[in-house]
Amino acid sequence: MRSSRLVAACLVGLLVPGLAVTAVVPAAAVSASHAAPASAGSSKPAKGVTLTLPAPRGRYATGESSFRLVDGKRADPWVADRSYRELMISVFYPAVHTGGRAFTKQFTPAVAAATGAAVEESDALPAGLVDWAATRTHSVADAAMAPGRFPVVLYSPGAGDPRGWNVSLVEDLASRGYVVVTVDHTGEAPAVQFPDGHVVGNGPMTAAWDQAFHSGTTLAFFTKLMDTRIADTELVLDRLTSLPKRLSDGMDLKRIGMFGHSAGGFTAANMMYGDRRIKAGVNLDGTLEYTSKPDGTNLSEVALHGLDRPFLLMGNSSADDGSDVRREPSWASFWRHQRGWTADVTLDDSVHASFTDAEALLPQLAGRVPAPTLDAAVGTVDAPRAVAANRALVASFFDRFLKGRDDHLLDGGPSPYPITFVGLR
Repeated sequence: MRSSRLVAACLVGLLVPGLAVTAVVPAAAVSASHAAPASAGSSKPAKGVTLTLPAPRGRYATGESSFRLVDGKRADPWVADRSYRELMISVFYPAVHTGGRAFTKQFTPAVAAATGAAVEESDALPAGLVDWAATRTHSVADAAMAPGRFPVVLYSPGAGDPRGWNVSLVEDLASRGYVVVTVDHTGEAPAVQFPDGHVVGNGPMTAAWDQAFHSGTTLAFFTKLMDTRIADTELVLDRLTSLPKRLSDGMDLKRIGMFGHSAGGFTAANMMYGDRRIKAGVNLDGTLEYTSKPDGTNLSEVALHGLDRPFLLMGNSSADDGSDVRREPSWASFWRHQRGWTADVTLDDSVHASFTDAEALLPQLAGRVPAPTLDAAVGTVDAPRAVAANRALVASFFDRFLKGRDDHLLDGGPSPYPITFVGLR
């Protein structure tokens, strides 16, 4: 997942090891220290290393509830002969009375196994080094929601990522007084597990990508993938009022934002272009065009026409595939046509995965994995400062445009974080 170029590079990375490239059903919420080093002469530790997510910094404790959503009017685009579309979402929210209760797990065992194998393949990590099922969140399953009505923010992951691959950022936002809904786009993630235990992988979708890549029909593939994501997100928006009252009563649906990483950032922009319920959005290092290698030839409507609402672009700084309005054709087009507030901020010394939980987790493998391997995976930026920067910028943006509170972090002046403002208007 190192390229910032939407799906093609995502498929080459985390999603596809080995390639060149209408009900709301409640589910149990997917429910730390390092392990000792491997003994001398051992090729891998007897027990995988447990990685630890950084604690959120807001004033609220956080809860997590997970749900299955079913769209009976739409056939699944990736699962043959399935006449309905099913999704999993997690809702992270400000909570009370969580003391002494166990935190949820970042992934269920089935999702952890598939996701861990994909991360290991993508980032050249030793197989079995990490116990991917052991990482805990800082949220309590189905905890009581804090009093009040909170803005709602949707999160869409990158192509090939599960919804749980940005928990550090999501939990921090929830702890600052937001309800954050993370979405699994079934058939894209390495695995999506449903309440009855069945698991849907991404084999059919990766086969479709392989065929499109070799037949020169990638535009049709990308269009299908994005159309599916947009329909998924519309389903989630439509069903927010159908969630249990313990959650829906605390949601202010007049203040909705959206952010996403890679293809998820593209999804956020496309959703804002077509759905006025979303008032503000953030794109974490995702292209805005339907092209294997962005070159301006298949720009999206949002890139061609911009938005009339606030939108933040956050890009990586790598020399070969960094994203900013000077180098990324779709970002440059969007910038020219954007009518709402916008800024382009680069995270210094970063790569594509620096905007995901990879930045928080993988540096904990220092000393067990060669430094060049980790640098390729998450950049050379100091990991705690990168995590702090991502959290601060995303929170500052949504505070400004959903809560009317401006800390002026996005004014473009000197910053305590490792960031560079490329543009602001």
